[in-house]
Amino acid sequence: MTRWIRFATAFIALCALCTCAFAQVSMQLEVSGAVQQSLKLDAAALAASDAQQIGSFTQTRTSQGVETRSTVRGVKLAALIERASLATKGRDGWKTLMVVATATDGYRAVFSWPELSNTPVGEGVLVLFERDGKPLDDREGRIALLSTADRSLGPRHVRNLMRIEVRPID
Repeated sequence: MTRWIRFATAFIALCALCTCAFAQVSMQLEVSGAVQQSLKLDAAALAASDAQQIGSFTQTRTSQGVETRSTVRGVKLAALIERASLATKGRDGWKTLMVVATATDGYRAVFSWPELSNTPVGEGVLVLFERDGKPLDDREGRIALLSTADRSLGPRHVRNLMRIEVRPID
């Protein structure tokens, strides 16, 4: 029985590793759901956004005692959703919307619309198109998402971002 459990655990770990290793590189982002106009954008279209919609963030990482820094640039997620125009019901409909960011491998990060539009966190949620002045690499995808105000950046860092969906919570 113990051998079977070890085998099953190793098999599941291998499958997860293969899924990550072969994730499709994101080339285009779709913004859809509870919006008046769906958007389809590539990295070049994101980079051509108005300057006030673009933010940057210097990220510090430590791995095996070595600290590295890199600067990312991206469009504020709230600005992209506002460009697509929310389709809400009633005066307070915007308060019950959530935003789901999905990667090509199925990984997801979730935000509430009030969090994005009415808190300092929203200012730092960026749809990335550039790292250190260069396009994002294949590992990160041409388009990614990062919530820069989170204490831990990993859980809401979506590599290979392919879809932003706005939907009602109910």
